[in-house]
Amino acid sequence: MSEMANAIRELAEAKGISEDSVRQTIENMIKAAYKRTYGTADNCIVKFPDDMSDVLVYSRKTIVDGVYDPSQEIELDEALEYNPDSAVGDEIDILIDPKTFNRTAVSTGKQTAHQAFSENYKDNLYNEYKDKVGQIIIGYYQREHNGNIYVDLGKVEGVMPSKFQSPREVYDKSNNRIKALIVDIKKTSSGIQLVLSRSDPKLVEKIIELDVPEIGDGTVGIHKVVREPGYRTKVAVYSNKLDVDPVGACVGLKGTRIQSVIQELEGEKIDVLRYDEDPHIFIKNALSPAEVKQVVILDADKKEALAIVPDSQFSLAIGKQGQNVRLANRLCDWNIDVKTEEQAAEMDLTEIDTRKAAESLFQDNQEEYEEISTVSQLPGVDQRVAQILKEAGIDDIEDFIEAVDNGSVKNIEGITETDIEAVNTIISENVQFEEEEAEESSVASESTQEEEEYLCPECGAKITLDMTHCPKCGVELVFEEN
Repeated sequence: MSEMANAIRELAEAKGISEDSVRQTIENMIKAAYKRTYGTADNCIVKFPDDMSDVLVYSRKTIVDGVYDPSQEIELDEALEYNPDSAVGDEIDILIDPKTFNRTAVSTGKQTAHQAFSENYKDNLYNEYKDKVGQIIIGYYQREHNGNIYVDLGKVEGVMPSKFQSPREVYDKSNNRIKALIVDIKKTSSGIQLVLSRSDPKLVEKIIELDVPEIGDGTVGIHKVVREPGYRTKVAVYSNKLDVDPVGACVGLKGTRIQSVIQELEGEKIDVLRYDEDPHIFIKNALSPAEVKQVVILDADKKEALAIVPDSQFSLAIGKQGQNVRLANRLCDWNIDVKTEEQAAEMDLTEIDTRKAAESLFQDNQEEYEEISTVSQLPGVDQRVAQILKEAGIDDIEDFIEAVDNGSVKNIEGITETDIEAVNTIISENVQFEEEEAEESSVASESTQEEEEYLCPECGAKITLDMTHCPKCGVELVFEEN
């Protein structure tokens, strides 16, 4: 293999780019130097032999009779020296020795190549790391500047801003290994820089995932993680299998699994608790390690709740500077007010219970009197039967009952006696007809109308209580209540 081929291969491996990209960069470099020498690169042709043994540079010129632009044109007599078949108007490629380029041109070409290699290298690194945002990476302490920690990650540099550092931790050369979460990736003048975090809640989530195989296989899931870096973290977990305790799986035998996480976070306290869809249970769990006696939902729409704890548990439920209840609020996404049993006794909780009971009753009544008019709406009905009836023109429940009474339903193909009895049973158990009430209401209305009609004392025409004159004879009317 030639020196040129070796150089291209080694350069491609060192920069992590393809050989085609290296060839393209060399071509651009030569064209930049050519342009610097001749004023244009439009007629510069760069070719590489198949064995990559060399790079050849040509100047493509037009054959003319009387040269006006020497960089673009060549006299016929001179062209015939290169090719005896040359003619005016033809184009001919003249081999150029790159060593003839002036020093300024060579410098320009080198600069162009350097910039191209640098940009290609950045692009490749960016593409390599852009999908790793949100993942954990391990590096080594490099230096500290203006409160920011710079981390050696091998190919790239990492920076951990002060706002992403845990207040509990100290970063220096004595403990130079740093495990952090990639939260962003940036292109800088010097290359690619990864933005790292040791304070992000997702860091705890990722560490737990690494230490708990049940999470990896999908048996246990993490609902949410909230954190006050350096002090306390709360992790809500759930299980996809009834026989697996999600909290026990995360804590491990004698706390071995969670202890390794705590050790990685330099002693930060971690509460692992069970997630529950019932806010009463979830709020009670979220306030751990405090013991909660009762949770009262004050306003479900505004997500306001009251947690009642024994007097001895009040300070534990609140936590240092309100830390525990604050984390519980964020974990549950509820505004939780913590009261002792004595304080709760002074509150009028009766009104809250009464209001909730009334709302529940109203909802129950809404469900109880849900209107059903078609066979397909019947609870538990065979939808195949309902569809056959609908295609036969029997969609309403009343139409079905009428068809049963006159026997026409038996003539429908695909409907059996068992099907008819099943639909009848569902109707009798779930449907309450209001026909009689409607008839009584209609009769009462008609009766009221009849009672409101009177006869004119002069001509006998029908009159009503709202008339002041008879519409037929015009006599003035006055009504008096007996």
